[in-house]
Amino acid sequence: MEKERVFVVGDIHGEAKMLEKILSHWNEKEEQLVLLGDLADRGLYSKEAIERAYDLAENHQAIVLKGNHEDLLEKYLKNPKEHHLHYYMNGGEKTLRSLLGNQLELEEPWKNARKVQKNYPWLVLFLESLPYYYEWKDYLFVHAGVDLSLENWKNSTKRDLLWIREGFFDRENTTDKQIIFGHTVTANLHGDLSNFEIWQSGDGLIGIDGGAVYGGKLHALRLSELGIEAEFSVSKEKS
Repeated sequence: MEKERVFVVGDIHGEAKMLEKILSHWNEKEEQLVLLGDLADRGLYSKEAIERAYDLAENHQAIVLKGNHEDLLEKYLKNPKEHHLHYYMNGGEKTLRSLLGNQLELEEPWKNARKVQKNYPWLVLFLESLPYYYEWKDYLFVHAGVDLSLENWKNSTKRDLLWIREGFFDRENTTDKQIIFGHTVTANLHGDLSNFEIWQSGDGLIGIDGGAVYGGKLHALRLSELGIEAEFSVSKEKS
């Protein structure tokens, strides 16, 4: 049965402790949980973030969208020799270190993929299963965005759904949807590298990647068919 509201969370990037704090505001009975992707990489607690998202999807009907970092991890695990350098360049080493601990292979990093698959046999299937977008009422939830130059946004390439920046947030929203997205840190959208608050255009684009892993904020929105009911933000605790 479709729930009355949606609770959507921005890019986590291994900040599992911040995720738990933001989830304390989620009402599971009444709200469909949506995670916008980029669960892991760069942050220290990527293992915990991935496992939590998997549990939420399997046992609590959460919608976990595929982000570019889920795509990078999936490609690395399936073809590590071809993809390990690109994955490491995008923060993947911290994820592998989180997943494998002292089993991490430093000399031949492509071998880590085999260890991850052995230790987490569910992981590739989980990554493969993630949808690229989710529609609810007049909302579209997507990791990066869509190609707004197209007559029908559903013809956007998978690459655009995962990676697009310019060509999306700087274009007029000609869809009939409010589009909630992550991927591009809101400080960049605001043009102010100290401003990690939620970003909104005047025509229905809402960016909620608050740069949690960069010392910014993890954002969430509670949405009803009437609009945004509440905003929630968590800042990283200073160690």
